[in-house]
Amino acid sequence: MKKITCSLALSLIFFMSLSCSSCSNDKDNPADPGTATDPVETNAPNSAYTPAFTGQTRIGGIKTNTSYEGVVVTSALASPWGVKMLPDGRLLITEKAGQMRIVTTAGVVSSPITGLPAVNASGQGGLLGLCLDPDFASNKMIYWVYSESTTGGNNTAVAKGKLSTDEKTIEGVTVIYRAKPANPSNLHYGGRILFDKTGNLVVSTGERSVLETRPLAQSVSSGLGKVVRLTKEGQAASGNPVFTGTGALPELYSIGHRNPQGLALHPITGEIWESEHGPRGGDEINRLKAGANFGWPTITYGIEYSGEKVGAGIQQQSGMEQPVYYWDPVVSPSGMTFYTGNRVPEWQNNLFIGALSGMHIVRLAIENNKVVGEERLLVSENQRFRDITQGNDGALYAVTDQGRLYKIDKK
Repeated sequence: MKKITCSLALSLIFFMSLSCSSCSNDKDNPADPGTATDPVETNAPNSAYTPAFTGQTRIGGIKTNTSYEGVVVTSALASPWGVKMLPDGRLLITEKAGQMRIVTTAGVVSSPITGLPAVNASGQGGLLGLCLDPDFASNKMIYWVYSESTTGGNNTAVAKGKLSTDEKTIEGVTVIYRAKPANPSNLHYGGRILFDKTGNLVVSTGERSVLETRPLAQSVSSGLGKVVRLTKEGQAASGNPVFTGTGALPELYSIGHRNPQGLALHPITGEIWESEHGPRGGDEINRLKAGANFGWPTITYGIEYSGEKVGAGIQQQSGMEQPVYYWDPVVSPSGMTFYTGNRVPEWQNNLFIGALSGMHIVRLAIENNKVVGEERLLVSENQRFRDITQGNDGALYAVTDQGRLYKIDKK
């Protein structure tokens, strides 16, 4: 196993926008999150846009004081996309090409689990996020998101099935939801899934990237560029917000998303937090609200890859939500989780996010729903971190596009 050590001692404190007194997360995080530093982002932004409030971007940096280490558990995976820990401490992992595998914490990788439907793994598609039924220990049910080829192009689809007793196949596979309309694009599928505190499924879908479908993120009659809330059978969940407009879909929870690849439940409030890829700049962290419009493509802190403005080039509009935090330049935030362990006290209730183009793990300290500090972990590994979860042992586990599974824990 390869180890990297990050023993970070107390060093000179730089009083920037983050002071020591603002480092604590009050009742959400009573622990000092670590030594304060300059903001971690030092590159010039792509735009001259002004944030809506202080601390919305380029917050002061923090450094973990507790010695911790990252251990490569295995490098034998093929483009893993989602990771969740099973009740017995092993890890269930999806691979982009369409495989699902079980990996032990000693690094033993199972043969592919059979029975899964075919995926379209071209571009950004494939077998994407997954989650376990809250009663998995007794019913062995698994839910996952994948890109599905169909008439008219591709869909973001959601399926479920039961892990067989011998753990070699998924039984009774049923597709329970498809985000429509289909489109030939092989980009921006979204693809995360979790259970909320009411026992319903929450799924993120992308707007499929192309100019033809981009406006559908604002359409309440389309499943693209949305967060949807479903029953285990794939129907609209009870208590969903009611959107006004012709053909408004009952499964919608929030609208106006670009390519949301991260979902996590806040451990104190139970609220759903989301990470989302912006264009050139404008990656976002959002605290979701039922019925809210998060603005894409009408408002954004990013610009087109060409350097032109997106639409009218505005960042605020009445009736549209602001991100809690954004990055410019981008880090490409993907899967994420809140840390609830006690192995590293500074991390309590902090948000950890896999960064793809950023090639690190983002740690955000949060106080009163605002980011108060940012740290970059495992930078020296030069890996595209795709997903991260917390294990039963209190450690964090992360997978990378290059095929690695990491364990991140107190040294």
